[in-house]
Amino acid sequence: MASGWRVLQLADSGFPTGGFAHSGGLEAAVQLGEVRGAAGVRRFVEALLWQAGLGGLPLLGEAWRDPASLPALDARAEVFLTNHVAHRASRTQGRAFLDTCARIFPDAVGPVREAARAAGVRFHHAPVFGAVLRALEVDLEDAQRLFLSLTLRGALSAGVRMGVIGTHESHQVQHQATPLLDAVLSHCKALGVEDLAQPAPLWDLVGATHDRLYSRLFLS
Repeated sequence: MASGWRVLQLADSGFPTGGFAHSGGLEAAVQLGEVRGAAGVRRFVEALLWQAGLGGLPLLGEAWRDPASLPALDARAEVFLTNHVAHRASRTQGRAFLDTCARIFPDAVGPVREAARAAGVRFHHAPVFGAVLRALEVDLEDAQRLFLSLTLRGALSAGVRMGVIGTHESHQVQHQATPLLDAVLSHCKALGVEDLAQPAPLWDLVGATHDRLYSRLFLS
């Protein structure tokens, strides 16, 4: 499987996938007064990580195990994501991730992009992520860890840019989330698409108000 250097490259905040244009619903939660300060951010990211584990890792894992199933898994994500903001963000992030990887790793990922285009997929992020990391020969558990880590880091970065949490505080939260990351990975890494779940419906409803915010820094 792939060298750890490739995983570090994919994890680099400078890797140009556009993920930092999204807050994962945090911006709406802040503007609605549901998240205040570091304590509120901790509560939010705990729910967000379980949502990524139960609603993302099953699709990622199946796509990694069987990349040819990407169209079917993409269709499953299409009906699973009922929040229109999260639905749009999933497609935007998936397409950006696939296009970026195809440009940087054309031999490995170019065929994945061409097959996806030919199949008419909507490019939902979790299954695309799994198929791409399989093409890049990244171990499944490393791919799952990376997905969860990027989810956490994206929300914390958004919190810093909104001024809800400081830079040092955000890294304290990231460090303190290590047991949670382990718990989510342990519980969700072997789940299949029949196990897909939305464990934080109230946060999902909050995130769905994003398009109605008076002013916005993020796309979701």
